[in-house]
Amino acid sequence: MNVSFVAIICYLLGISAVVGLNAVILVWLERKVAGHMQFRYGPMEVGPHGLLQTLADGIKLVSKQLVIPDKADKPLFLLAPVVSLVPIFAAMMPLPLSESVQAWELNIGLLFIIALGLLNTLGILLAGWGSNNKYALLGGSRAVAQILAYKIPLLISVMTIIMMSGSYSLRDIVLAQNHGWYVLYQPLLFIVYITAITLETNRSPFDFSEAESELVAGFHTEYSGMGFSLFFLAEYSYMFIAAALASILFLGGWQGPWLPGPVWSLIKIYGIIFLLMWFRWTFPRLRIDQMLSLGWKILLPITLVNFLVTAGVLAL
Repeated sequence: MNVSFVAIICYLLGISAVVGLNAVILVWLERKVAGHMQFRYGPMEVGPHGLLQTLADGIKLVSKQLVIPDKADKPLFLLAPVVSLVPIFAAMMPLPLSESVQAWELNIGLLFIIALGLLNTLGILLAGWGSNNKYALLGGSRAVAQILAYKIPLLISVMTIIMMSGSYSLRDIVLAQNHGWYVLYQPLLFIVYITAITLETNRSPFDFSEAESELVAGFHTEYSGMGFSLFFLAEYSYMFIAAALASILFLGGWQGPWLPGPVWSLIKIYGIIFLLMWFRWTFPRLRIDQMLSLGWKILLPITLVNFLVTAGVLAL
């Protein structure tokens, strides 16, 4: 599909609005979920039911000074949050919310998004190294270790879906589920995928790169003001992208009765995000050796065996 330069600018402006609005909604939702899980109300004072609390906090963060430590590597320190955030705008363009609502139909859209997702880990590593802080460096090192342990099972899970649908295009993968969502055929793979994206988005019980009880704030210990805001914005945007991919790969994307396609897409996306938030306020953090053992010794063999079995069934 040919896309004009003006259309690309319009799409990017629209995606920028989605990124900002999504972060406002998810921060408010996170606080509300946490509150109700702990038998309290959460934010209630700023706006009806605290709806404007996130906006007030955002204005406060933007107005704060960005403090750069004296011994930090200044170029890397400033580059890290940008590396984490900027790829999001490209990664959102191939995501289809319906047959007609898609910024960019790319025949390798799935691989394109996964490749851009790796830059988030690079941003975390740059933040850890550039801060010249032992807690930040440990957080960056942990991010690399966990991405190696979980990216391989995640990729094998994705390759299984590609093998079943016969396409790398996100639109084609959704259309291939007209007669049944892949979660019905691959429930175990869906669980592996949800586990992997929980870790990839630095969500508890896998938030080792920023574990407050161990590393103060991990890779963003030295960040304040706008730098911290960009990391925060990137985290919630990657949550949206990971949940959107889960919806497309396993839950039929925009497919559903009665309601319009974009509405079904958003229901499924925010349903998965709610599940990730539920995990955060339910499960205690694992030890890092337990996390690595889970990735290498359990999830990797499961996805490999599943891939081989699926290939055999399709061949027969």
